[in-house]
Parts: sequence; structure tokens; C-alpha cells
Amino acid sequence: MQAYDMLKALTRLASREALYRQIVTPEIEERIARMPKPVGSFGYDAWGYNENAAKLGLGVVKLLYDKYFRVTSHGVENIPAQGPVLLVANHSGQLPLDGVMIAGAMAMNPDGPRAPRAMVERFFPTVPWLGSMLTGIGAVIGDPLNCIKMLEQGEAIIVFPEGVRGSGKLYRHRYQLQRFGNGFMHMAMQTGATIVPVGVVGCEETMPSLANLSPLAKLLGLPYVPLGPLLPLPARVYLNFGEAMCFDKTASCEEEVTARVELVKDKIRELIDRGLAERTSVF
Repeated sequence: MQAYDMLKALTRLASREALYRQIVTPEIEERIARMPKPVGSFGYDAWGYNENAAKLGLGVVKLLYDKYFRVTSHGVENIPAQGPVLLVANHSGQLPLDGVMIAGAMAMNPDGPRAPRAMVERFFPTVPWLGSMLTGIGAVIGDPLNCIKMLEQGEAIIVFPEGVRGSGKLYRHRYQLQRFGNGFMHMAMQTGATIVPVGVVGCEETMPSLANLSPLAKLLGLPYVPLGPLLPLPARVYLNFGEAMCFDKTASCEEEVTARVELVKDKIRELIDRGLAERTSVF
């Protein structure tokens, strides 16, 4: 009996190893190895990013990127290969699938893969299993102090200035940019980070929300509970990365900062329009 149990255990282990190798391909290993990402001797950084989790996460993301959402990306060469950068994008789709697809494009960029870091809403880490998974692959609570410290260490960070105003909007408001916060601009000016605008098309259709069940959301302590599909729909996703934008520290008042934010917002709007013109069908 002991020999039989051992054989079963070895078989399960071999099956898991085979599955791991199907997901974590040599291409994934090569991209992770090329990323300018300092970690400690155990493979972790100060915010919980872990190389092994990143490999597995990127393998799963690549499958979704290539096979399910069939992503088309343009302009990834605009992402600096090194140094602090904020990838500023429109937000949509209830779940952060837009951030996941941007992260996939960054990590698989043949011109210089970057380890993507994302600022997530505070309620995500409270979700069992999801919180530790997001931390392992590079997500961090969207606190300005976290963001500034990471930029000072040369990280590449995905930012959605619309926040839940964008991700939680109803389907009838699709591709209508909501109010942008000014925080990302202050951080770019303070740290000298480059801003790369990103226009995302397709994630609005992955999980369209017909209504927000506000009473249930309040009961659960969530910003919104959408009425829509339970699982993401396989809409085609188009990512357009714009040319890098740099801003100095000369803004003398908040109105000037807001004007700079509007410049970025206008560029993102142009990139969204480009993606909408490019696609021939939603699915």
C-alpha cells in the first residue's frame, strides 16, 4: 500500500510538473530573466513580488492574451526599457482585465520586457486567494507612497486615473472617459517618471454592466456590484501605446497640473479612437 500511495503521489507530481512546463515556456523564462527587476536571494522584493509567481502568472496571462482575448498591441516600443515609467490608461470592464492585458504586453515586449506593477483598489487584497496572487505577480495597493517609492527604484507602473469611476461604469457609458485624478501627474513630476498613455479597446465588452446593484454593494462593502455576465466574454482587445510624455516640476498651481492631466487624457482619447477604428468586430 505504501508503494502504491507513493506511486500515486509521484504521478500527481509529474502531472503538475508537466502542466507547469506547458504554462511556463522557455519564452516566458527568457522574458522574466531579461526584466530589470532586483529581487532578494529568495526571489522576492519589498512589496511581495515573486519571480516564480510572476512566471506562472505571465504564462497564464499569455494564454488569455493570445487565445482568449486575441490581443492586438501597437506601440510597445514606446515603453522605456529602463527607468521609472507610468503607463496611464482608460479603465473599464468591472474586473481589472485591462491591466492584466497591458501587463502581458509589457512583459512580453521583445524590445525590452518590463516587470509590470499595478496600483489596485484597496478591496482587492481583501478577497481570499486573489490578494496574495495579485501581490505575487506585482500588484500593490494604490497608495501614493507605495507608488512614489517604486518609481524612485525605477519601476514601471500601470495606473488608471479614473479608478472605480471607470471600471464600474455602465455599458451605455462605454468609452466615455470619466474624471481623472491628478495624483499620477504629481508623482510623475516629483520622481521624473516618463508617462506612456495607453488606449484600451475591448475590455468594455468583456464584462458589460447593465446596472449597479448599489444596495448589495453597500451590504458587501464593495464599490459596485454589476449586473452582467458572470464570466468575461471573449471580446477582442486592442492596446495602443502612445509616445512617451515627460513633464518637469515647473507647474506653479493645481490648475496647471490639471491642464497637464488633460493633455494626457486627450492623448488617451485619441488612442481609444484609433483602437475603435481599427477593430472590425467585437468578438
